[in-house]
Amino acid sequence: MKILDGGVGRELARRGAPFRQPEWSALALWEAPEIVKDVHLDFIQAGAEVITTNNYAVVPFHIGQQRFDEQVRELVQVAVDQAKQAVKESGRDVKIAGCLPPLFGSYRADLFQKDHVRELATPIIETLAPQVDFWLAETQSSLVEVEMVHGLLPKDGKAYWVSFTLQDVLQQDRATLRSGENLEQAVEVLRRIGAEAVLFNCCQPEVILQAVQEIKRLAPELTIGAYANAFPPQDENATANDGLDDVRPDLTPESYLHFARQWQQAGATLIGGCCGITPAHIAQLAAFFKE
Repeated sequence: MKILDGGVGRELARRGAPFRQPEWSALALWEAPEIVKDVHLDFIQAGAEVITTNNYAVVPFHIGQQRFDEQVRELVQVAVDQAKQAVKESGRDVKIAGCLPPLFGSYRADLFQKDHVRELATPIIETLAPQVDFWLAETQSSLVEVEMVHGLLPKDGKAYWVSFTLQDVLQQDRATLRSGENLEQAVEVLRRIGAEAVLFNCCQPEVILQAVQEIKRLAPELTIGAYANAFPPQDENATANDGLDDVRPDLTPESYLHFARQWQQAGATLIGGCCGITPAHIAQLAAFFKE
C-alpha cells in the first residue's frame, strides 16, 4: 500500500491562506507560497509517501488567459519548488507527482477544446518534466484529453497515472465518468497509451468503491488507486471549485478509513484524499495501512 496526500486547496483555505474564486489554490502560489510548502510538509509528516505539485489551478479557467500566458511557467515552478522544499525538510523518501490538471475546468468535459490542448499543456509539462518523479493526470472527465495530453509528454520513461472523476450517482449500478463515458472505454484508452495506474478522485467514496471493483475486473494488470472528496454528492451541473461546499460531517478520519479499507479489499494499492481530506485523515490511513 502506498499512501498519497490529501486535498491541498481546502487545506490552504482552512489555514487562512489567500483563497478566493476563481483563482482557487493557485492564489497562494504568488501570495503565500510558504503556506503551500507547509501543507505539503504536514501531509508528509502525517504519512503521505506521494505528494502532488500544487499547480492544479494554473490554467486559464482559474487564473485567466492573460495571467496564464504571462506567468504559467513561473507559477508551476513555484509549485514545484514548494513540493521539493517540503520533501527536503521532511528528510523522508517521498515521491513528487507532477500534476496534469483538467485543462478546461474540473468536471467540464463539455468545455473541452481539442485545438487548445497543446498550447495549454505544453508549458506545464515542460516546466514539470525535469523535476518530478512521475505524471498524475487528475480529476479527468474525458478520455480524449487524457490521450492527447499523454501524447505531449516527453519520452522520459516516467510513469503516467490517470485519475478519473466520476458521476456521484451510479448509472445502472455502474461507475461513469462525468463525460458519460464508461470504464470499458477508459480501459481501452489506458491500455493504448500504456498508463501504469488508474485512480479515481474528487467524487463520492461510495461510487469509488464500485469503480475499483469494476476496474479490477476489467483490467487486473493496472495498479489501482483512490482518493475521494469530502463533499456531499454533486448534481450533473456542478463545477468543482465553484465555491467552498460544506463537507460531509460523517467523513471523519475514522469513517474515511472504513471506505479506504473497502477500496483496499477491492484491489486498490494507492490511497489518499482529495478536497476536504486533511492531514488527520491521512494520518489515520498511514497508521492503519503501515502497521
